[in-house]
Amino acid sequence: MIRWRRARLAAAREETPTARTLIFDVEDWPGHLAGQHVDVRLTAPDGYTAQRSYSLATPEGVELTVEGLPDGEVSPYLVEELAVGDEIELRGPVGGWFVWRPGTAPVLLVAGGSGIVPLMAMIRTRRKAGSAAPFQLVYSVRTPDARYYGDELDRPEQGLSVTHLYTRVEPRRRIGKEDLPGPGPDVFVCGPTGFVEAVADLLLDLGHDPARIRTERFGG
Repeated sequence: MIRWRRARLAAAREETPTARTLIFDVEDWPGHLAGQHVDVRLTAPDGYTAQRSYSLATPEGVELTVEGLPDGEVSPYLVEELAVGDEIELRGPVGGWFVWRPGTAPVLLVAGGSGIVPLMAMIRTRRKAGSAAPFQLVYSVRTPDARYYGDELDRPEQGLSVTHLYTRVEPRRRIGKEDLPGPGPDVFVCGPTGFVEAVADLLLDLGHDPARIRTERFGG
């Protein structure tokens, strides 16, 4: 049974002007797979609780990257107020389908906005495992300064190709068939619901096997 654990914030860094990466110390953490997530629970002094799910960003330790949403109940506190040494509750790891285990098959990753987080965990897991599996990342984001992990993704890495598409700066680009390869790789798509549905349709039009397309979505 997955239980709630106390998690102490050990370190934090600004990822973008509106997002923050949080690194937690969690007692008896059982470990996790790339693509899994945790549930985070906050409790107010009056006993009111709010809970949200966040993807794990690395294969080692508990690291989350959280986008602050103006109308959110949890993310504004995590991004703007949570201080090193503070504790929260979290439960996990959760999920067993949207995961990547090191292997040799080529992989296509398609991210929309903060959907990069679990895909970054896969990239980092590949690196840590010394896997030779070819990885291709297509990352759609509003502007260059809204990219997560920009410096890391800009560093050349053998076997990893990265394409950025910007939707709010010229030349404005939304993902199209020309940005995606044909059938062959295992595919992981993560982002807002509309983005994921559009990408899945493009992949099917290109002839990808639906059984090899795994999706994770958020939002309405």
